[in-house]
Amino acid sequence: MRALAVEDDPRISADLATALSAAGFRVETCADGEEAWFLGDTEEYDLVVLDLGLPGLDGLAVLKRWRAGGRTVPVLVLTARGTWQERVEGIEAGADDYLPKPFRMEELVARARALVRRAGGHGAATQEAGALSLDTNRMTVALRGMPVQVTALEYRLLAYLMLHRDRVVPPTELLEHLYGDDDARETNALEAVIARLRRKLGPGIIATRRGFGYHLEAG
Repeated sequence: MRALAVEDDPRISADLATALSAAGFRVETCADGEEAWFLGDTEEYDLVVLDLGLPGLDGLAVLKRWRAGGRTVPVLVLTARGTWQERVEGIEAGADDYLPKPFRMEELVARARALVRRAGGHGAATQEAGALSLDTNRMTVALRGMPVQVTALEYRLLAYLMLHRDRVVPPTELLEHLYGDDDARETNALEAVIARLRRKLGPGIIATRRGFGYHLEAG
């Protein structure tokens, strides 16, 4: 999954990137409200963690612009403003969840995972498609109840396909959500990851619809 962390405090921003990356997200960061608005308006993310106290354009204004423009990405708001009135204002502006500072990174990660699951229409931490199951809290994979060892990249790919298991996911979309700007976003790199997973999972788990993309078999 692809996440944007918007925070102007360098220490908190680095901690967010570390925690979300460890939780299976491909993380991008920015520290300015105008840049945040542009990125959220032009890129596709599975989650945004948004601080309200930003330079250039405050987080609440950024959020309002996204929602006015039809952007439906799940947004977890961070703020040092602790009054209930400000929390209500954030929710009414379109925030999906609200976490006051200071916070525990473990709670943020748990909330982030829950937001992504709910956005995909799946509430439970354990996700299943046919014989395949993923525990999104422990970041583990099992096939017919038996654990399967996967790399971080392989897990991210399976988690994204699982989140969108009701449709065929195009290769370009998978590349966008799996790889960073500094990584090689080439179709043959994606095919190599798919091939490794098929060797581990066997046939009939990851299906290809030629000319369209990939999906998990439900049967």
